[in-house]
Amino acid sequence: MERTERPSAPDAAAGRRGRALLSVVVPCCDEDAVILETHRRLADVLEQAPDVDFEVVYVDDGSGDRTLDLLRGLQRDDPRVRVLALARNFGQELAIAAGLQHARGDAVVVIDADLQDPPEVIVEMLGRWREGVEVAYGVRISRDGESVFKRWTAYAFYALLARMSDVSIPRNVGYFRLMDRVVVDAVLAMPERDRFFRGLVAWTGFRQGAVPFRRLARPAGRAKWPLKDLLGVAVDSLLSFSFAPLRLATWFGVLAAGLALSGVGYAVAARIVTGAWVGGRAALFIAVLFFGGAQLVAAGVIGEYLARIYGEVKRRPLYLVRERLGFPAAEGRDRPAGGEDRSVPPE
Repeated sequence: MERTERPSAPDAAAGRRGRALLSVVVPCCDEDAVILETHRRLADVLEQAPDVDFEVVYVDDGSGDRTLDLLRGLQRDDPRVRVLALARNFGQELAIAAGLQHARGDAVVVIDADLQDPPEVIVEMLGRWREGVEVAYGVRISRDGESVFKRWTAYAFYALLARMSDVSIPRNVGYFRLMDRVVVDAVLAMPERDRFFRGLVAWTGFRQGAVPFRRLARPAGRAKWPLKDLLGVAVDSLLSFSFAPLRLATWFGVLAAGLALSGVGYAVAARIVTGAWVGGRAALFIAVLFFGGAQLVAAGVIGEYLARIYGEVKRRPLYLVRERLGFPAAEGRDRPAGGEDRSVPPE
């Protein structure tokens, strides 16, 4: 199987000191209202960045609008553009994995297509990278155009994740970041299906630095993250990087057992003092509901972990590519993260 040519570790280190190849991975889904402006802004910024050659890898994640047609036009007009069209919507996490697998740069930037993350911040990230930081991640110091509910739930999510996760994951940090080639290769070596990209990068433990920026309102289009998807990301992040839910289920069982023993002790004491057994259907009803609820919570938590194990053992490919544009022919067929060649051939 042919492999994409990538710089060795010494070559990547040399790229920091001299001219470097920067890959920008842009996952897209139904972004026809903004994608042309996104590319214009990216090209303007990267053309002015010192000592940098660049490629932009757009990953179309099963768009149902004109996004893919517009990307085809961009690739025809600009040889620095690469386009991956996935066979269906696999989700942003797997679209990022596909883009990273095809990125060839000494450093790789991941940025959303909606322009809420300003492309101009990439220049500062490049500066941090040349100083020796291996991951330069964007920290949102403000979140324009977002509701109070969205900001509050984001704060609660990061606070909960920081308390429960076994890995230190920075707060107020999204997908927007620059990674050295060694970090990208480390992330690609983790082919798990239920991915939490921010957690995977933090888990690698390489030198990381924050780049503060102001997150902007969308200039066009609409948000692609309904509440159920945000909840799904929260669950994936907690279950992928923490055993706390399993421990919580254990503590539910301990609490239930403790309450049951307390009830037994109370009943015995009442029998001794009053000579009568404690009765009452209400108490029995409450006890049954409590113990049943605790058991269902514990079973549900265990089921979530088992479902993820089931998904992993099936060994299906992470994604399939329908179309590939702008990539050198020597790169051969697509390879999902994990290294196995399981995708459909390009049409």
